[in-house]
Amino acid sequence: MTASLFCIILAGGSGKRLWPVSREMFPKQMFKLDDEYTLFQQTFLKLTNLVDDKNIITTTNIKYATAIKEQLKVLQEKFCRKSEYKVLSEPIFKNTAPAISIAVKYIDDKLNYSSNSPIILAIPSDQLITNREEFSSLLEKGIKLANAGYIVSFASETKDINENFGYIKARRNAQVTEIEPNALKVTNFIEKPNNKAQKEKLKGKFYINSGIYMFSAETYFEELKRHAQDIYINIYNKEIQNSIPSIPLSEYENIDNISIDYALMEKTKKLVTIPLNTEWKDIGSWDAIYEISEKDNNGNYFRGQTIDIDSKNSLVYSTSKLTATLGLKDTIVVETEDAVLVCDKNNNNGIKNIYKKLNGKNEITKEIHKTVYRPWGYYTVLENGNGFLTKCITVNPNAKLSVQLHHHRSEHWIILEGEATILKGDEFVKLQAGESIDIAVEEIHSLQNFGQEQLKVLEIQQGDILDENDIERLEDIYGRA
Repeated sequence: MTASLFCIILAGGSGKRLWPVSREMFPKQMFKLDDEYTLFQQTFLKLTNLVDDKNIITTTNIKYATAIKEQLKVLQEKFCRKSEYKVLSEPIFKNTAPAISIAVKYIDDKLNYSSNSPIILAIPSDQLITNREEFSSLLEKGIKLANAGYIVSFASETKDINENFGYIKARRNAQVTEIEPNALKVTNFIEKPNNKAQKEKLKGKFYINSGIYMFSAETYFEELKRHAQDIYINIYNKEIQNSIPSIPLSEYENIDNISIDYALMEKTKKLVTIPLNTEWKDIGSWDAIYEISEKDNNGNYFRGQTIDIDSKNSLVYSTSKLTATLGLKDTIVVETEDAVLVCDKNNNNGIKNIYKKLNGKNEITKEIHKTVYRPWGYYTVLENGNGFLTKCITVNPNAKLSVQLHHHRSEHWIILEGEATILKGDEFVKLQAGESIDIAVEEIHSLQNFGQEQLKVLEIQQGDILDENDIERLEDIYGRA
């Protein structure tokens, strides 16, 4: 375990290439590849074997912060961890350069008790690294280089170019190899090469960038000041808070929306790389899920309720219904409650273009699933139409919805199971199964379950705006107000 190392987990992306399982309000880091832990939880647990868990910081978008905290709470309870896990949140999405900068500033100001500049590892929440011992050895090598003032990229040799990734050309350098014999000095860093000239620069031996970086806080801010002054000016002298969001919107909304790769890594002269000698995979697409999954004798990966005859080299991922397939070849099929994706396994990068079309149509399936999880439980959308929407709300024992009001809709609640304690205006009302209540437009209300069993409520909304943006939270025990 590397006690002096701090880690930043980047958990704010939306995962468009894993639609329809990944949505804006339920991104890829939130769902499970296995039956126990989400991608984010797997990343956190992997790091606890390498560094002190109190030195792990998660940075995310404000709309994911509560869900991330709930996932961390599960890990704390399961493993009896006493450390308070830190979650930093952006008020709006601004990509990885501002997100990493917020976390580096927080670590340097609040968590570093040494006179030396802290060494920091930044890692995405959707990476698969199988050999932890080998990865730990690579981190030790990276620390030596970071202490010498370099920014370290961990990269894997490859022969293929995919426009969704960044690529590195590197060579041996006497000053670098004196510190770490296996390290290389980066001569070219090209993020998402999409034209012939860029691809020409990658001729010969090159590496795919993993998106995992290591550096000292001092070096990071020196290079940020040199190459990305907008971000440096807007973050370096700011106070980063534990609250949600961690930096006020007024101080953040005009900052550049840019990745760390474009903002810094393509420009800096201090970038070195250590080749990854362990299996690494970015879990950012369905073909990546297929590659890492255990397959049958015909090269197929099936998950969920599936029946198949004579398919080969295909992925079928079913979340809610029986999915039957016949004679598929090199095909991806993904079924969710409200959307089905079918595509060529070798051409699934085009999914992001489907996502763009959904965005142009203002299609809700790009944002949320029919079943949406909240800190207090979950709800499932049953039906929606012109001026109405119905949900089944499930509230966990001893859980409570925020005290809130709506400006554009009224609600009618029918208790299906359990006993509900309802705040309506300035009065509390208790209702049993079979009883109902009306909530008027702009009436303050809340719903709470004091029982030991789940509370189920049928909600009927009526109004001209029927989405989650029409919620004004006044009080919230989960910190969302």
